Amino acid sequence: MKRAIFTRADENIREMTDITHPILKRYAKKCDADFIISKEDDKYHPHYRILQLYDLFKEYDRILCLDSDILILKSCPDIFNLVPVHQIASIYEDKGSRKKDRRNRIQKIQNERKDVGWREGYINSGVILFSRMHRDLFSMKEEDLWMALGYDDVELGFQIHKNKYSIYELPCEFNFMSLFAENWCGKSKFEALILHYAGNGFYRQIDRTEQIRQDYLILKKYGFI
Repeated sequence: MKRAIFTRADENIREMTDITHPILKRYAKKCDADFIISKEDDKYHPHYRILQLYDLFKEYDRILCLDSDILILKSCPDIFNLVPVHQIASIYEDKGSRKKDRRNRIQKIQNERKDVGWREGYINSGVILFSRMHRDLFSMKEEDLWMALGYDDVELGFQIHKNKYSIYELPCEFNFMSLFAENWCGKSKFEALILHYAGNGFYRQIDRTEQIRQDYLILKKYGFI
């Protein structure tokens, strides 16, 4: 099966991607996957560059989407080998301090469209794996896309449940965000396999790119990255 790792990025985050993309490329090599950066075009809102997967699935059998604001540790195993080909892999974000807000988003899109039986399991597209059988998820028209909070996470979550695709819930270590550093989870970010600096990252008082740089230097010093 031909594999790819796809990331969304442009020149606006070059300072960040100068740090993270070499690590993503190394992980792609580990997974025997091509490394692809999203095309810069104005066809869709930046959150919906993930829809470029529709054309990419003409060539690839499986595509792992990784945001560009992540660090992957050397110990991270090959996610492609972990997840059955018929399943979509993601962590669930409707937990801890985000539970109420994310469940409200799940309900809101169904109130505006139709009930597809989605009650829980809010995906995060920062680390998410699809196979060619899921290609139809990326054929949506611009005018039909969800443009409220959550954007592609909400839209794809709705479409996944509408089409009754099976989801493989990844352990939080594979997409460790500030959410999982909360007391309820009982985890440290340095137990993670993939660190994801989504939103404001882990520390609001420090610029997100600077957080990535500082953690990268620590992890590199001790040979974890």
